[in-house]
Amino acid sequence: MQKKKKATQAKNKRSSDDVREKGSPEAIKVADTETIKPGNGKLQNGGAWADFMHDGWRVFKIMAEFVTGFEMMAEVGPAATIFGSARVEAGDAYYKLAEEMAELLVKNGLGVITGGGPGIMEAANKGAKKAGGASIGFNIFLPHEQESNRYIDRDKLITFNYFFVRKVMFVKYSQAFIALPGGYGTLDELSEAITLIQTKKITKFPVILIGKKYWKGFMKWIRETMMEEYHYIGENDLEYLYLVDTPMEAMKVIK
Repeated sequence: MQKKKKATQAKNKRSSDDVREKGSPEAIKVADTETIKPGNGKLQNGGAWADFMHDGWRVFKIMAEFVTGFEMMAEVGPAATIFGSARVEAGDAYYKLAEEMAELLVKNGLGVITGGGPGIMEAANKGAKKAGGASIGFNIFLPHEQESNRYIDRDKLITFNYFFVRKVMFVKYSQAFIALPGGYGTLDELSEAITLIQTKKITKFPVILIGKKYWKGFMKWIRETMMEEYHYIGENDLEYLYLVDTPMEAMKVIK
């Protein structure tokens, strides 16, 4: 009996060692899990097993961001989102256009939502603040810290860890999307909006591109290449996309 017990223990030990060698959670070193730090918002960190060990708890962090956003925006009325490059300087013509657009939105009863950072975002928050309207900022934690601009109402500022939560907030509470010239982030937000409208996941609202000189090539590619040459979209998929040059033209579309 004693021999049988010892044999079973030895077998269990070998099985345990085999599992560890195959890379089970038990085999994760402290150094692997130390790379997962609260607040960095990364979905992959420290190897597959390290991420696996933390994903369950990450769900609560994601839920908390959704709840924070929903609760704050429940107290804000109708709004429009303005987005564009963070690299635009205060003296730039597009900075001035964003500021004017925000002022016009406020004067027509809408709050202004931005990504909370510098450049076009700052200009839009500045215009909203100047006109006495709701100036909302959905900032994001980045490796190179993006500081929130000073024109956001302090009770209407959230800094998110996750881009996908932030984008839900943009589209859920917007009556219109207004895109000024920008880079990858602008294209990401723009694509998110038009995809959700196309697939009827959200109520259709106008997506307005301000700056014909900047956006005309993009619109030409969508129409001539994506639609006419390859037939990847239909004519109806362009119904909610507008190309304008001035805030006044944009406002006419929104009305």
